[in-house]
Amino acid sequence: MPEAMLYEKLPDSRVRCDTCQWRCTINSGKSGVCRMYQNRNGVLHNLNYAKASSVAADPIEKKPLFHFYPGSLAFSIGGWGCNFHCQHCQNWEISCPPDNEPWQRSQDIPPQMAIDLTKRYHCQGIAWTYNEPTIWFEYTFDSAKLAKENNLYTVYVTNGYITPEALDTIGPYLDAWRVDIKGFSDAFYRDLARVRNWRGILEVAKRAKEKWQMHVEVITNIIPTMNDDDGQLKGIARWIKDELGELTPWHVTRFYPHHNLMHLPATPIATLERAYNIGREAGLKFIYAGNVPGHQSENTVCYSCGKLVVKRFGYDAETVGLDGSRCRFCGAELNFRT
Repeated sequence: MPEAMLYEKLPDSRVRCDTCQWRCTINSGKSGVCRMYQNRNGVLHNLNYAKASSVAADPIEKKPLFHFYPGSLAFSIGGWGCNFHCQHCQNWEISCPPDNEPWQRSQDIPPQMAIDLTKRYHCQGIAWTYNEPTIWFEYTFDSAKLAKENNLYTVYVTNGYITPEALDTIGPYLDAWRVDIKGFSDAFYRDLARVRNWRGILEVAKRAKEKWQMHVEVITNIIPTMNDDDGQLKGIARWIKDELGELTPWHVTRFYPHHNLMHLPATPIATLERAYNIGREAGLKFIYAGNVPGHQSENTVCYSCGKLVVKRFGYDAETVGLDGSRCRFCGAELNFRT
């Protein structure tokens, strides 16, 4: 069980964890919000190092990342626990497991094994996903360093609640930051995930792009009655345009009833299309409706000449008009990593 990389020692054997923005103050013998960092006699330990809950060779489009090595496979690996407690979590079995249960169902996958498996399954890179990678920090850091030594791309699929200093520690080894911006109000984040100070997510996403030149894509799962109002959707779209740039992809995805929100209906297609139009009105060039296979917004169309650039159906992608990061037909910059 490794010692945590980012924490402060406090009087009376207490510690403050500096991995995520909760910055939990933890007494000896206790754990933080995520339950994966535990104080043992004044030393903070990470409990889930190399303990995997889920492993797959996924299309990168499943993350979803649409402008990052389209059509490639990402070795996708998840751990245990989360620093959020989202009411609609699709992976609640691994993000909120009973005490001790994770260790009975874990696969031990040390960093070098993860790299070896990435190559064995002909993946171009590795993605930490399924649960929040920030609370697997020491493991993802060690793995990301090895991945870069082996010319593999690296992806965080994240709720974005990492601290700036943790981002700066792993920043040199991460290529893509696929971040949730779940809503755009204090009440929404409190009601959905019991999270405070959510605007720190925005600050870190901007830092990932500007300081570390990561490729950033944003996802918003639109939940009826909770974050489907024009105020929140316009707030997200304007923030992406102003702070991340008009070429940043925004995925507006369909909610399906799950976990503690079984009483809500699935998101109407018309709501996704309204969000799409809000994004366009804000000046975003690439808005994608998710969880609706076959919807026309799955494709990437050049905003300059109108030609089809990447054709998609579900997780299948065919590149038909890219020249590096530009449109092959007119030369417009489309913000792709290839």
